[in-house]
Amino acid sequence: MREALSWATDLLASIEERDVAQLEAEVLLCHQLRISRAQLHAHLDESLDLEMARRYGFLVERRAAHEPVAYIVGHKEFFGLDFVVDRRVLIPRPETELLVETVLSGLGQGRGVINHAPTLADVGTGSGAIAISLAVRLPQARIFAADASTDALEVAAINCTRHGVQDRVTLLQGDLLEPVPSLVDVIVANLPYIPSDQLAILPPDIRDYEPLSALDGGADGLDRYRRLFQQSPDYLHRPGLLVAEFGIGQGPAIRHLAAGAFPAATIQLLPDLAGIDRVVLVSTA
Repeated sequence: MREALSWATDLLASIEERDVAQLEAEVLLCHQLRISRAQLHAHLDESLDLEMARRYGFLVERRAAHEPVAYIVGHKEFFGLDFVVDRRVLIPRPETELLVETVLSGLGQGRGVINHAPTLADVGTGSGAIAISLAVRLPQARIFAADASTDALEVAAINCTRHGVQDRVTLLQGDLLEPVPSLVDVIVANLPYIPSDQLAILPPDIRDYEPLSALDGGADGLDRYRRLFQQSPDYLHRPGLLVAEFGIGQGPAIRHLAAGAFPAATIQLLPDLAGIDRVVLVSTA
């Protein structure tokens, strides 16, 4: 196995930093063997049979062609939970955990929202990672999870069942908030925000594999957000919270959209771990 890992690391180092290549080589071998990394390191001097080596080589070659590891192994961790992912949905990003943290913090601080049994709407749910993470941590909450893509909702349904929240997360197909049947206490959204002319220069891991419909935000990246803020006043209880992720440099425009939709609200732009404004928190009175 040591020799196989060395070969895989050398190959993957052609597309990424060597330490990342080594980690991914191990992840792929663990996936192939269905063992943990601790078990792998305890048995490095054992050999792979020819068929297992062939299958492992195929996985490594897929990654060397820039296919994301999450799609190869079929799952991705987000907020401490494991989610099924494939090419029908965007891969959950670590920075998006700030959305979940912000909602939980907002409800916990009692900003006037009904804390004991809030109703939430997750707009553009994709794999369902945000909605399900919130449902797991808010056992009294009722959550509507909407997406325009029926393919994405099929993946979200798998994840709802996987985490036992299918009775509290209602999946809805439609445009942004339009399918949501009632007012909610919290709106949370991670919508496409990459400007159309930047799609072609995205890393091939993203550009060639992840669904462009989940990335393309129009000319300035804010097409979906304009419509979200147009719709939101008709769907959000007062008091209530709106929490949304946006791209680098889009903070001032997002603040302007939020202020136009909710003139009396408190609006905050929250930074990620790198200190870059990443999330808007709108608290209505």
